[in-house]
Amino acid sequence: MATKRPTIALLGAPGVPPPTNLDEIADLATIRNCTADTLPDALPGSDILLVWDFFSRALKDNWGPATADLRWVHVCAAGVDSLLFDDLRSADVVVTNAAGVFDRPIAEFVLASILARDKQLHLSKALQSERVWRHRETARTEGSSALVIGTGGIGRATARLLSAVGLRVTGAGRTSRESDADFGTVLPTSDLASFVGDFDNVVAIAPLTPQTDRMIDATVLRAMRDDAHLINVGRGQLVDEPAMIEALSAGEIGAASLDVFTDEPLDPSSPLWAMDNVAISAHMSGDVVGWRNELARLFLANLRRYLGSDGRSPSEVLENIVDKERGYVVSTGRGGGDSRL
Repeated sequence: MATKRPTIALLGAPGVPPPTNLDEIADLATIRNCTADTLPDALPGSDILLVWDFFSRALKDNWGPATADLRWVHVCAAGVDSLLFDDLRSADVVVTNAAGVFDRPIAEFVLASILARDKQLHLSKALQSERVWRHRETARTEGSSALVIGTGGIGRATARLLSAVGLRVTGAGRTSRESDADFGTVLPTSDLASFVGDFDNVVAIAPLTPQTDRMIDATVLRAMRDDAHLINVGRGQLVDEPAMIEALSAGEIGAASLDVFTDEPLDPSSPLWAMDNVAISAHMSGDVVGWRNELARLFLANLRRYLGSDGRSPSEVLENIVDKERGYVVSTGRGGGDSRL
């Protein structure tokens, strides 16, 4: 067992409840509660940084001598794009995340978005508000196609769920391959514009990295079908937002279901709010009832692994280790499999 009781700097945010199992964590480690403003006081002597303020960039702002004792940073989110920076990448500090927690909830959200569009549920609600009875025919979801961009745990859960209801699913990833267990075929994202036009639904789930930043650009949008449905549950920056607005306005793509945006909250002046062919949600696709409890349990399980390391380095015992150069988990340790783009 580890001989030293670790100290955890718990980076929270004003108004956000702390982990629900804080007492259990406190039984195993000394906790220093802090926010971005007080992080400089909490870091010196801390072995672990628990980033409960999911999108905080405070560590980068306070990197230096205060982090000399830091061995492990855990981010309670799937994406780590807001955390990683060059000094952290090069440091002997292990980074873990919440890979696996959001897989099924986001997959369900994607399916719901496809069904809502195919069955015109948004239009039905609008007509209801106007007390208008209008009979319509809707699209058949079974047999339609979906391109899932991002073949990590969330992408795989999405592929399995969409396939189960009869969609024809193809993946897009960093490397192409055939006979994938969940996708069948995986096509290379480097050539996205050449095949994106073959699909009814285009689902963006990839992590945000320098390679995926605005990967769905004007060229890709122009290559999509004019009735295609774009669903973004990854990061807003995966899509060139001005180009997407132009494509939606011009009828170059049919519709978009957007859970994430370049700047959040989405500005009230954004033209996206008023578009009939756009469905907006507030970065909540993975936030089902109990999600914070699961995040807390995942960290506690990893903390117990850390304490039982018997002298081994964190990189040998922890699960959900982020490849700091790639910017995502290559193997989740939770059944998520390969997280290649």
